[in-house]
Amino acid sequence: MGPLSEPVPERNQNKLYGIQFLEFVKKDRLSYKTYQAIVLIITFFAYASYHAARKTTSIVKSTLDPQSTEVGLKFIPWRITYLSEPEERRGFSWALGDGWTPFNGSDGTALLGDLDLAFLSIYAIAMYFSGHIGDRMDLRIFLTVGMIGTGLFTSLFGAGYWANEHSFYYFLIIQMIAGLFQSTGWPSVVAVVGNWFGKSKRGLIMGIWNAHTSVGNISGSLIASAMLSYGWGWSFVVPGFLIAFIGLVVFLVLPVSPESVGIDRNEDELHYPKKTEEEVTEPLLGSDSKVKETAVGFIEAWKIPGVAPFALCLFFAKLVAYTFLYWLPFYISHTAINGKYLSSGTAGNLSTLFDVGGVIGGILAGHISDRLDARAITAASFMYCAIPALFFYRSYGHISLVVNIALMFITGMFVNGPYALITTAVSADLGTHSSMKGNSRALATVTAIIDGTGSVGAAIGPLLTGYISEKSWSAVFTMLMGAALIAGLLLTRLVMAEVAAKIAESRPQTSAASRTPAVPQLDV
Repeated sequence: MGPLSEPVPERNQNKLYGIQFLEFVKKDRLSYKTYQAIVLIITFFAYASYHAARKTTSIVKSTLDPQSTEVGLKFIPWRITYLSEPEERRGFSWALGDGWTPFNGSDGTALLGDLDLAFLSIYAIAMYFSGHIGDRMDLRIFLTVGMIGTGLFTSLFGAGYWANEHSFYYFLIIQMIAGLFQSTGWPSVVAVVGNWFGKSKRGLIMGIWNAHTSVGNISGSLIASAMLSYGWGWSFVVPGFLIAFIGLVVFLVLPVSPESVGIDRNEDELHYPKKTEEEVTEPLLGSDSKVKETAVGFIEAWKIPGVAPFALCLFFAKLVAYTFLYWLPFYISHTAINGKYLSSGTAGNLSTLFDVGGVIGGILAGHISDRLDARAITAASFMYCAIPALFFYRSYGHISLVVNIALMFITGMFVNGPYALITTAVSADLGTHSSMKGNSRALATVTAIIDGTGSVGAAIGPLLTGYISEKSWSAVFTMLMGAALIAGLLLTRLVMAEVAAKIAESRPQTSAASRTPAVPQLDV
């Protein structure tokens, strides 16, 4: 018995402190399924916190730039102006409705659009490099640094409130550095989940898991809206501390792969028998340690069949999704619904229903793509359905609050459905494509390429909206409908290939059925 017990302490030395604590409490080794549950839960909350920190800007927009002379925020009962007081005193006497220099001027909306552009441009560029780095270092450390850095610079943006900071370049630089740290999140969490989960029902599992995006947006909206009455700085500081705290949890607990916690997949199968479907226990990434030594190059990853079309599709899909992410609360608060304007806080809370629809859309798109075994057909269909949804929301959303909520929910479902599908299941499919010959180090790079390209569109959409919305919101929605159409058309070749494959699959069955002799019926 002595020799059998020797490897245990050796393994524990390599295990994370959080894992050791859980095993101490349980007084037994954690099972493979327990590790999978830990990975799902931690990565879910990790990326939800990224989006919660990212969402705050959209909630505070209408507070920084109330446009009170044009739109009229006089419905806010606690609005107090201090125009008769000296400039230096007004900064600390801020109240809802006053706005914040330099964003409360005539070009305030454009400046807010510039902030979005700065954040998302750096985010998109850094995304390409973060996937490369993530494939070459410990993902747990990489993710932890990104989360703590994001929390720090999100909080520093809010610190401008107490520091009475009114320099546009201060907020611009903070947003750019925050975008750099935010780029670490997506390639890392997708790669970690890919290390632990198999290919069976990938679309459904990742569709449910991808709800972290909408959950993060919703929680970020609710937190930022709740903090507004205490000062807009708190709307940034609280989500900043939240993501930094979860980053520490990631550092202590998150196992990036079975090998990182001393689990041999072959050995694990002795304790946990395979199910009938081999794919259920087959990992997305192979366990060959020799293969893990090399990482796929940037150009090689682009050459994987399907990467370029889906990346370009996500460019336009994310343009639409992120325009809503950054501008929907602003749009709601500046649009009369049934003849009345909503406060910034109420508009922020109402905008969460778009993300609720996104949760349903992501799960639905993943499930449909699994059943049809057709990612491109599903993604393109959702993008085409988003076009009439956008049209009806713009045209009839002002009729009443109920109509606005219903149309917003439907729009969120069709806009976020393909976005969620492409960034999760499709990225995992392509990152483990057969052309890689089992190379396990392609997943983070492919994920970064697809999401990085999409993030370029995410930067352009909010920027254009900042300028176009000053003239017409109808023009903004026309732009979004055009982007949705192009996103669907970019997948046409893949859609046709999937349709041809379905027809080819059905032909042998049809011909076989026609060759089967009919069974004579006996008269009774």
